[in-house]
Parts: sequence; structure tokens; C-alpha cells
Amino acid sequence: VQLVESGGGSVQAGGSLRLSCAAFGYTYSSYCMGWVRQAPGKEREGVATINSDGSASYADSVKGRFTISRDNAKNTEYLQMDNLLPEDTAMYYCAARPLFRCGSGALFRGEYNYWGQGTQVTVSS
Repeated sequence: VQLVESGGGSVQAGGSLRLSCAAFGYTYSSYCMGWVRQAPGKEREGVATINSDGSASYADSVKGRFTISRDNAKNTEYLQMDNLLPEDTAMYYCAARPLFRCGSGALFRGEYNYWGQGTQVTVSS
């Protein structure tokens, strides 16, 4: 299993970025997918999860600003991030779990089996 993120970068507050995660080596459509972030000196934080059927859940801190999606035909998930805030600055990781539904463990405790290498997002004020 391999997960490869892309799309990170630097942006001013209020701006937007779109992260992508390409998956290789497993039956993508049957896996829960998600995004987790970690800022320097802070604990890892679940951002969003998306079940195999496309239903999604979000952390309160990003609800209404971020949108997670997936394209099972392309084995790729996305995180559209709008109205970015300086506190969104972090390393963002794509993650996967071999379940049809992610459950609260994925969103709140980062319970995934596979992880990408991460992509940096920096938001300046």
C-alpha cells in the first residue's frame, strides 16, 4: 500500500488549497480514507474522513471550510481547503483504513493502517 500526497504550499489567510492523495496497491474503493494534520509542537489532529460510499465527517475546526472527496475510478482522494486560517498551518497526511466505514476512531484518534509521507500547508496572516 502506498499513499502519495500533493498540493501543499504557502498561502495567505483567506486563500484556498487543494490537496490530493493517490493510492496504490490495494482495493481503494473498499477503504476508509482520511486526512490528519500535525502542527509543530502540537498533537496530531484528525481533519476529515470519507467512507467508501462517499459520506464524510469533519473536525469542528474545519467544518464549513474544508471538503473531502474521493474518486474511486482514479484511486484518489482530495481535500479542498477554503478560507484558510493561520492555525491551519501543519503537515497534512493522507491515511487509509481497510474498512468500508471509518468510524469515530479514525476521525478522533487517527486510527489508520496506512499513511502517506505528508505535504506541508503554511498559511500566513
